[in-house]
This record gives sequence, structure tokens and C-alpha cells, in this order.
Amino acid sequence: MMSELSEWFWQERLWFPKGLGWADLEDRDGRVYAKARDLWVALPIALVFLIVRQIFERTVATPLASLLGVKETTRLKAPHNPALESYYCNITKNPTQTSIASLCKQTGYSERQVQRWFRRRRNQDRPSLLKKFREASWRFTFYLLAFIAGLAALIDKPWLYELKEMWEGFPVLTLLPSQYWYYMIELGFYGSLLFSVASDVKRKDFKEQIVHHVATILLISFSWCVNYIRAGTLIMLVHDSSDYLLESAKMFNYAGWRNACNYIFIVFAAIFIVTRLVIFPFRIIYCTWVYPVTIYEPFFGYYFFNGLLMVLQCLHVFWAVLIIRIAVRFLTNNEKVDDERSDKDETDESEEEEEEVKKDMKKNGPVQNGHAVHNNNHSKTE
Repeated sequence: MMSELSEWFWQERLWFPKGLGWADLEDRDGRVYAKARDLWVALPIALVFLIVRQIFERTVATPLASLLGVKETTRLKAPHNPALESYYCNITKNPTQTSIASLCKQTGYSERQVQRWFRRRRNQDRPSLLKKFREASWRFTFYLLAFIAGLAALIDKPWLYELKEMWEGFPVLTLLPSQYWYYMIELGFYGSLLFSVASDVKRKDFKEQIVHHVATILLISFSWCVNYIRAGTLIMLVHDSSDYLLESAKMFNYAGWRNACNYIFIVFAAIFIVTRLVIFPFRIIYCTWVYPVTIYEPFFGYYFFNGLLMVLQCLHVFWAVLIIRIAVRFLTNNEKVDDERSDKDETDESEEEEEEVKKDMKKNGPVQNGHAVHNNNHSKTE
């Protein structure tokens, strides 16, 4: 059964134009070609990335956060309450007004106390500012180094300047060492992101990020197998060209450097729009969708490869809308740049909590664990 499935999966008519096949990619005369088995190398590289990331976040990102003045907000813990904890874990983290009234009867808390308990409980589950800064630092470092390395690998290649050159001699294209490592490192990195997605900061576009990582891994793997490597290196370079700017803007945002964050984000937005909404669809996709059919008849791999590119382009449009919305808000109203992908489960409500505690202190005197403390041994009241 498995042998039949493998034979069907690797049949040449799925992966190559008519008249070409795996025999054309056999190493000969000192010329080396990409092979599907090479992709296994990406698995240990992904594991290495996970280990290096842990070391980097502890030895580099954490001291850098301290140097830039990243400050943690003190979070008050929600007092232990089995009824509220059960509701929070099993039903919803954001109870409706009707549910709050019911919970008040069960617990003997006032409405305000129940609201405060849920706010504090949500804050306990949110990623800390330091965690978000360390994650952004790691991604910034990789994307910047990957962009520099990709540019160095492609700067002297003719297909960087004349995209039609990517198909010159296809599919018998010799594999260069720089292409091999560029591919394996990028594939390993996105594999590590997929492995760590459960522990990383979750945002509104969590599902879109999963789709992006899977599509990217499939795209890199497929383009490697059928020797679309020249096209693949250009696609990776285009994506790496703006990502490091977004991560650096996040780092400055978490550090409270508002002006630096705002202006870096505007530069990022401009580069993102040019590379993802102009160069990627009208130059790269054009040369993978329109031009190849002038050389060979369309085949399954041609449609599959371009289908993955269209998935990425749809995600680009989705993110571009969010980016443009933020940029317009900043340019027209001079508002601070905030990541629109951050949702209620990520945004810290500690500032709101602190303001409420201060009001209680002015109104009722000292506050302990969110409830006003009165003298004369009276019980805690709201």
C-alpha cells in the first residue's frame, strides 16, 4: 500500500513538464542537483534553532530589554475562588452582564468585584512584556541576518535583475552551495516557528500565521524538489526584506520608545506594500505563472506552486489592510502605533487595573488585593 502510494506521489507527470523527469536531476559530470532527501536536514536545523533561541533570549534579549528600559507591569493575582475559576476555565474568560449577576449570587461578591476578578485572571494568562520583547528580538535577528545572507547570495546572480533568467536551462539547474544553505536555514527556521507556535505570543491572526508557516514550508519544499530554486530564493528574499523592520518596531514599542517605533513602522509599511503588493504579484508571480507556459506545457506542479503563491498573496493583502489602517491612523491623527493583530487575550489590562486601584485608594483609603481595607476590624467591602 505504502509503496503504491509512494509510486503515485513521485510520478514524473505530477512534478515535471512533459518529456522531463527525475533522471534529468541525477548528479553527473561534477554537477550537483537538489534532491528531495536533502530536506530531512531541515529537521535537525529546526531543533538547533529552538535551542539557540532559548540561549539567545536568556543571554542576549533579556539584557537588551533591560538596557532599553523594558519595564514589567506588576500584576495583581485574582484571589482563589473555585466557582469563578471553574467558570473562567470551562465557559468563558469574558462573562456577560447576565452571567456576572448570576456569579454574584453564587459567590457573594459584588458586580464590581466579579469584574475585577476576571480582569486580573485574564492578566495572569497574558504574555509578559519581556516575553514579547524577547520573541521580537529573536525574529528581528534572524530576519535581518537572513536578508543580508540572501542578498549576498543573489547579488551577483542574473535572475535577481532579469527575472526570466530564473527559467534559463530549467530544470537542469546546478545547485550552488549558497542556495543549499539558504534553503535549509530558511526551512529549518519556519519549521522551528511551527514547533514553537503553541508557546509563542498568540494574536488575532493566529490562524493566518499557521496557514502562512505551512504554505511557506510547502512552497520551500516543493520548489526544492522540482528545482524551482531560483524562484524560491527570490521569494524568500522579498519576504525577508521587510520582516526585520516590523520586529524592530515591536521591540521599540515594548521598550516605550514611541517615536522610534512609529517611524520604523512607517518605513516598514512602505517596504511591505512595495515588495508584497507590487514586486511579489506583478513581477515574481508573473514570471512563475505567465512566462513558464511559453516554455513548456502546464502540469500539476506548475498549478500547485502558483497556488501556494496565491495563498501567500491573499495573506499579504490581509496584513496590508491592517498595516495601512495603522499607518493612516498615525499619519492623520498622530496616534501611537499599536499592533492591530493584538487582541483582548494579549493586550495587558494592568494599566486599567492600576487606575481603578488608585481611585479606590482616594475614595476608601488603603487597598489590599484590590479591595478597600477599613479600620475597626470591619470586613472588606467594595
